[in-house]
Amino acid sequence: MWLIPARPYGDTVWSSAEVKADEAKCTRLGSCGYSFNAIYMGNSLIDRIYYIPFTDIERVFKRVALTTGGFSGKGMFGSMAYLTVQLKNGKEKMSYFKYEDEVDTFLEYVERGHPEIPLRSAEAERKLREAEEEEKKLYLKELTPEAEKSVKRLRQAQEFLNLKPQIYQNLSSVAKHKRVIDNMNPTYFYVAILILVAAVISCIFGLVSLLNGSGHALLFLLFGVSFIMFVFSSRVLPTGRNNKKAMEREWRAAVTEMKNYLNNEENFPLPAQYAHPMVLERMIRTIRMGRAVRVPEAYKVLKEDFKAINKDVKVSQRDYDEIVATKPMFLLNDYEDEFKG
Repeated sequence: MWLIPARPYGDTVWSSAEVKADEAKCTRLGSCGYSFNAIYMGNSLIDRIYYIPFTDIERVFKRVALTTGGFSGKGMFGSMAYLTVQLKNGKEKMSYFKYEDEVDTFLEYVERGHPEIPLRSAEAERKLREAEEEEKKLYLKELTPEAEKSVKRLRQAQEFLNLKPQIYQNLSSVAKHKRVIDNMNPTYFYVAILILVAAVISCIFGLVSLLNGSGHALLFLLFGVSFIMFVFSSRVLPTGRNNKKAMEREWRAAVTEMKNYLNNEENFPLPAQYAHPMVLERMIRTIRMGRAVRVPEAYKVLKEDFKAINKDVKVSQRDYDEIVATKPMFLLNDYEDEFKG
């Protein structure tokens, strides 16, 4: 049961009973929520305070770093991700997500439940079409029999992974989280501790002042509670899961799960720690462009391309999505074929 009933953001208004019944079926992700009937979004203070029925929605997409076109093409390793909902009446609502993969998961819910809803901005769709047309010009008009055989093998590997998408999705998600934890500046931890201590002192002082009837007591209490919530929501402080040892265990478990699954597929073309359909798709494009013929060659080119990409390199929206989902897996293992966990 939610403490504050959601309010309408679009043109459709539900009765209190309808809102209550739908909220009970809502899946929460970050500051937002998904049900088959509506998307729930928050404001700067309260999560999921608005509901937007899908009958009012024009498109739903991820916006990175608040760029006007929905994607800047740069800064892929220091991005801020937002879920953006565009309504048929022209209104737009955005919600910030701390972890970008949560936005991707949210969009997967929308894609499964409402395949008729576009999952890219109009500008991103235009850029994607242009990029695809430019890319097609680079494809060979005809592949050699050996190249055709390589592409077929990679397609079969994609189909095998897509039989159980939750395995490669978990592998990608854990890799991204582990990279964040491993590269977190220790200074953030100490700053968070100082803020937390100050917030706790403020709460204690506020409570004592409130009992004594002193002025400004409520202000100190609210200040303390707000900053305690801020520190814990930032996920900088180590918890049972949010620490290097725990993430190392999760990473090992994710790779082991993939290895066990790949035991059912002979001659899979990738090491388990890199097994992802997007990696295979990039290898297919490499062959179609004539940069490789055999699968091992395409794999080598893929790693070279990944190594050359950094935060200053401009990429397309599709490349950005692929890199964010897959490059952390390569970075964690230093591009080695043998698992180093």
